Amino acid sequence: MPIATGIAKQVRYKTEVTYNTAPGAASAQLLRRVESTIGVEKDTYQSAELRSDYQISDFRHGTRRTMGSIKGELSPRTYSDFIGAALRRDFAAVTAIAGASITIAGAGPYTITRAAGSFLTDGIKAGDVIRLSVGTFNANNLLKNIYVVSLTSTVLTVIVPNGSTLTAEGPIASSTVTVFGKKTFTPATGHTDKSFAIEHWFSDATLSELYTGCKISTLDLALPPTGMATIDVGLMGSGGITTASSAYYTSPTAATTTGIAAAVNGVLYIGGSAVATCTGLSLKVDGGYSGDPVVGSNVMPSIFAGRVNVTGQFSAYFDSATYRDAFLNESELAISVVLTSDNTAASDFVAITVPRIKLGSAQRSDGEKGLMLTSDFQALFNGTGGTGTSSEQTTLSIQDSAA
Repeated sequence: MPIATGIAKQVRYKTEVTYNTAPGAASAQLLRRVESTIGVEKDTYQSAELRSDYQISDFRHGTRRTMGSIKGELSPRTYSDFIGAALRRDFAAVTAIAGASITIAGAGPYTITRAAGSFLTDGIKAGDVIRLSVGTFNANNLLKNIYVVSLTSTVLTVIVPNGSTLTAEGPIASSTVTVFGKKTFTPATGHTDKSFAIEHWFSDATLSELYTGCKISTLDLALPPTGMATIDVGLMGSGGITTASSAYYTSPTAATTTGIAAAVNGVLYIGGSAVATCTGLSLKVDGGYSGDPVVGSNVMPSIFAGRVNVTGQFSAYFDSATYRDAFLNESELAISVVLTSDNTAASDFVAITVPRIKLGSAQRSDGEKGLMLTSDFQALFNGTGGTGTSSEQTTLSIQDSAA
């Protein structure tokens, strides 16, 4: 029998309709990955009998659970189903602003001003990436990524993530302004509770393992100064597994082909200011999931959600007192980052906004080198955000151009 290889292994998944029950075999999604270590773990019990033969007579298996992770390189759309599940809200489009009269001014940062109506009421937030379309705009302004640094009801202060320019012009009548792609965030109400059935298909060994009842317990995002941005999706499940010699999912949808994000491409704002000295940023979402064994079943009846706890760390060259003093004074900051798949003006992207954090440390390095400050942070619920304001009412918001 052939030995299974990682290259020939495929990871396929589909959202469950009923918890811990395999969904229909059609329309699953093939997933890109670096590594998938999903598997079943079991409690074990060793007999405690004291015997005259000085030996152990029995060993039993108890409750089982699905554990493991899927590690990958962050690319638009690829992990959006899992990100939405972790934040407990599906990705959804923001309604485009149509029929606006728009004027562009400045030399970077730029301003985008509307003659009437309200950007705040229409749902644009600081940290969003927008595009201008429709209307007789200069070609240099059309259909390119524009990052919203801050806003009022009628004025957006913006930059272009790839460093290209905007052309001053306007007013341009009957314009459309779009928050491009889709967004998700942990909501204040109406949370989802999604589970997935995930298959490992070993095509060379013709073996299938279908893990049901899998929930996204953690997300770890790492943005190193060199290399690809990475994502680590932690899973917890009931222990349900079905094995077979043929694939369960039939004709899954092809894996995404979007480019991989790199932290050197895009923009980073901390505390409302652009940061060009950051040497690393990481973010962890922990859903606090738990499950307990029950009598009469070797699988857990459900996996229960806890609080969405968002923490992280960033490091930057120690060139000012800003972050040190924010730690000392317990000041609140916001973090926003846009990661693009390439250097073009209309690149696919993932944008991440944490509207309210407090620093938990401010450690400085030492040595014969440029000194760095490293800060751990705790993200907090932004209760003053929401409809009609410049930020979401959430702890964490993510925008995906291809979701």
